[in-house]
Amino acid sequence: MGHHKLERFAENLTFPNLFQVGFEQLEKDGFALKGRWADHFGNSNPITLELGCGKGDYTLALARIHPERNYIGVDIKGARLWRGAKTAVEEPLPNVAFIRTRIELIDRFFAPGEVSEIWLTFSDPQPKKPNKRLSSPRFLDTYARFLAPRSVMHLKTDSQELYDYTLNEVLPARDVEVLAATPDLYSENIQPANLSTLGEARLAQTFYERMFLAEGKPITYIQWKIK
Repeated sequence: MGHHKLERFAENLTFPNLFQVGFEQLEKDGFALKGRWADHFGNSNPITLELGCGKGDYTLALARIHPERNYIGVDIKGARLWRGAKTAVEEPLPNVAFIRTRIELIDRFFAPGEVSEIWLTFSDPQPKKPNKRLSSPRFLDTYARFLAPRSVMHLKTDSQELYDYTLNEVLPARDVEVLAATPDLYSENIQPANLSTLGEARLAQTFYERMFLAEGKPITYIQWKIK
């Protein structure tokens, strides 16, 4: 393991906005802020999750745009989360937090109705294992345990396969309203200043998104609301 990575792991332990809880501790004691995230943020503003957030590019960008909301990025890679957590401390962005955990365990961190929005940004498309896709029925059932009624979900990906799977196979079988869907987000005449529907999806970009756009890959996007 590289020296810089070890330094970052150590620094992660000092960040007040980064939470790391092992499986055994979750099983034994649970998570102290479950149902009490207002205690951490100091307010009861709506909570948005970015699942598989990497370095937290999207979490940070949205938090800057919407200081009236709280944002939590979730990833298993501590070295990636270091960058997002450090940036949020340095700016500062008090409406940002991060959780280091597997997405399979995400319902251990939130009480029913505690989250009102989820972003899935450039998740692994898992071409051979659909059940592992973060937009699969298995994961949507997990999110349903803590999402509030009428919550909104977003999928932004360069994977046409993941886009088609979610839009044509998963969502038609669920009680949701598809608010927006496009196979090429940046080809449409959308005003970026409009923060609703497709417009907001263009306001922030992840590292991978900028890389894919530079390669000429179309970015797909779906937004849906739970009924």
